[in-house]
Amino acid sequence: MKTPFLPDDKNFHWKSGELFCEGVPLSAIAQKFGTPVYVYSYNSLKEAFLAYKDALRPYPHLMCYAMKANSNIAIINLLSKLGAGFDIVSGGELHRVIAAKADPHKVIFSGVGKTEEEIKFALESEIKCFNIESEPEVDRIVKVAQELDVIAPVSVRVNPNVDAKTHPYISTGLKQNKFGIAYQDAVKIYKKISEHPELKIIGIDCHIGSQITDIAPFLDSCDRLLDIVEELKKLGIELHHIDFGGGLGIRYQEDETVHHASELVEALHKKLQERELGYLEMIFEAGRSIVGNSGALITEVQFVKYGEEKNFCIVDTAMNDMIRPTLYHAWMQIVPLKLAPERKEEIFDIVGPICETGDFLGKDRELSPEQGDLLAILSAGAYGMTMSSHYNTRIKPPEILVNGSEFFVIREREKIEKLYSSEVLLNFD
Repeated sequence: MKTPFLPDDKNFHWKSGELFCEGVPLSAIAQKFGTPVYVYSYNSLKEAFLAYKDALRPYPHLMCYAMKANSNIAIINLLSKLGAGFDIVSGGELHRVIAAKADPHKVIFSGVGKTEEEIKFALESEIKCFNIESEPEVDRIVKVAQELDVIAPVSVRVNPNVDAKTHPYISTGLKQNKFGIAYQDAVKIYKKISEHPELKIIGIDCHIGSQITDIAPFLDSCDRLLDIVEELKKLGIELHHIDFGGGLGIRYQEDETVHHASELVEALHKKLQERELGYLEMIFEAGRSIVGNSGALITEVQFVKYGEEKNFCIVDTAMNDMIRPTLYHAWMQIVPLKLAPERKEEIFDIVGPICETGDFLGKDRELSPEQGDLLAILSAGAYGMTMSSHYNTRIKPPEILVNGSEFFVIREREKIEKLYSSEVLLNFD
């Protein structure tokens, strides 16, 4: 039996045939807290964040964390202590930043549908910047800023029409996507913004997608942004920062290769220097590449079912806990917590108990499962809990953070009563 591949084989590792997260056997966490349970390695997310931070250190920069990847306030707080800013896409995420005792002055607000209430809250919280994504949004921010008698710092999110060659659901920089201002309209929008005293132009932004494994699309989009920056300079519009978005990919499978954060930073800064724009503050909005490989979702095998055409390993984790495989057909490594080399491996689909054929976590995997075994779904730190739901009236799992030989509850398992506590019975005759 070949030892299973681990995407982060430093902070998740085998010891005497058992899977550990840092200094803690994952079976001990499952025994204490039950399953399903999310487990995160603090040192994994710390190392991933500092890879960006250290690469950016020689240059003006703000390293933001894209909260949509994982918005637990403990993680936000820890990243804030490491110097992180935050990319948000809702007023709710700004509430989380404040609850986590992080600095709202380091917040960048993206998103195509900002409401007046959200804009008001963001202005009152004195965030760093709004990334404007449409012409009507300019008018809305002006209106709210006038009502509050404040000046709103803004950037324009430009859609550079660059193909990031990623899954269509997480590609955001093509002209058919809903995000950002069309490249050919960007200068016109900047001119409009410059006519409003309620707005202060401070930057330019783009975001071309997620899980990008090649640097070339970032460089292409950078060239297109810098063309706009130079045109704006001729009009007397000076920028303070350039926001490259997020999107650097992680390893999910053994045959994947990904770039180190320093390669991306250096390649982009070289582009800035070539245009004599090295003074611009560099901003990134990384999410997946910070938390993705820091997490594992632990599940217990309920039944092993042999069918005429398929064998099924039925576990207590479902698409409501981890929807990426169902939504994107995403491949996630699934391994046993304890190796059993004496068992014969067979091909199984790993499926959950939800009443949907789409409720699967992995297909056609070589495993030797038995009822009661524990499995780990790896690379589960990003877009797991944040995309979870209560479908089939299922409670959400707890979240546990490991640091060395210690572990801490950062979200308790929900109580079933919470799921219907806001619902109301009616008394009709």
